[in-house]
Order: sequence, then structure tokens, then C-alpha cells
Amino acid sequence: MTSRESVPRSRRERPAKAALTHDGIVAAAVGLMRAEGLQRVTMRRLAQELDTGAASLYVYVANTAELHAAILEELLGGVELAPGGGGGGVTRGEGEGEGWCDRLVSLLGSYTRVLFEHPSLAHSALVARPSGPHYLALVEAILALLHEGEVPDAQAAWGVDVLLQVATATAAEQSTRGRAADAEAEHDRLVAALRDVSAVTHPRIAALGTALLSGSHEQRLAWIFRMVINGARNTPVTTEASA
Repeated sequence: MTSRESVPRSRRERPAKAALTHDGIVAAAVGLMRAEGLQRVTMRRLAQELDTGAASLYVYVANTAELHAAILEELLGGVELAPGGGGGGVTRGEGEGEGWCDRLVSLLGSYTRVLFEHPSLAHSALVARPSGPHYLALVEAILALLHEGEVPDAQAAWGVDVLLQVATATAAEQSTRGRAADAEAEHDRLVAALRDVSAVTHPRIAALGTALLSGSHEQRLAWIFRMVINGARNTPVTTEASA
């Protein structure tokens, strides 16, 4: 008697492939990015991963840029939207109220850290922004804090765009620096050039040499956010055509 193990299985008995969905495609793309890097997340490579044809993916995602935006949207779920006042090592500035600005800087720092983990994705985000619920929640949280700080609505509406651009560009810069050793050597050359500059030919650089090199990355980033926030508070929006 023939054993059941020796009987070939019909194709009809094999488990069917899971149906494609937008969420499933994005989940697979995130996994592929973590394993192989964003540069490998193409429609063709993703189709191989899902055991389907690239044409099938275009039903759910228009192009690679939209796919990358969808990946970022998924990762934005990790942004801390309601950090505690003064969290993340941020120092409260003189004259600031109950800490709305601290919480906003911490929120932006959380967003930036998500991008720091995937700097090439941050570079992509400069040209292809997400528009899903996580991104909308991020924008809403920023606007709510600006409103709490009594930033005029028109200035908050423009300011949120600048704040996100600064955070995204800061993270994207990391994707162009190459290996850590190269970045360190480049920094050392800059430090040497600033310290060795002549006070005769470059008096302001010589005078501010120490200040130019001061502060940690975190301190500088927090200061940048505060500078933009203060600028939004104090710079009226004008839509008049320039003369």
C-alpha cells in the first residue's frame, strides 16, 4: 500500500498566497528596508519579496516615491507626540511659560530621531512626504503646541512646514556623510581650519572660534528648533506681492 507521504500533492491542495493589500505591501517594504536598506526597496525587488509581479503592486502604490512615503508614514507611528515638558535633555529657556516650547522641541526631537535611524529615508522624505494618519497626527500635535504658545494661526500654519523641513533636512544630511570615519576626519579638518585662521584676514572667525565649535549636536538641534519657533511667533505672514 502506498504511503500518504509518497503521494504527490495537487497544486489545489497547496496553501494559496495571501492576497495583496496596501498594508501588507508597506509592511513587506519596511521589512525589506530594515534588512537591505532603502536603496533596495524598489517595486521590482518588493515584487520578488511578495512573490508577485511588479505590475500587481502598482494597483496599490503609484511609484517608488509613494512607496517610500508610505514607509515613512508607517515609521512615524514611533514618534512620541506627547512628550513631557523639558524631556529629552532639553533645557527650558528663560521667559517660557509652562513648557509648551519644551514639549514642542522634544516632539520634534523624537521625529528627528526616527529619521536618524533611516537617514536615506529622510532624504527621500524631502521630496515625497506622507499623508496618512500618523503624519496628520504629527502635524496636528505641532499645531496644537504652537496654538498653546499663542503663535498666530497664519504663522503657525507656515511655521509647521519649516519645522518639519529643518528636522527632515538635518536627518537627511546624515545620508550624504558616508562612513563614520570619513565624517570624523572631515570634522577634524574643519576644526583645525577654524582654529588656525588668521585674525588679520578673518577677524570674526578668529574671535568666535570657540563659539563656532561649541555645543553638542543635541544642544544645537534644540536651539535650531527654538530659533524657528521664536521666528514663527514674531514674524508676521504676508501674502502681498513683492515690489
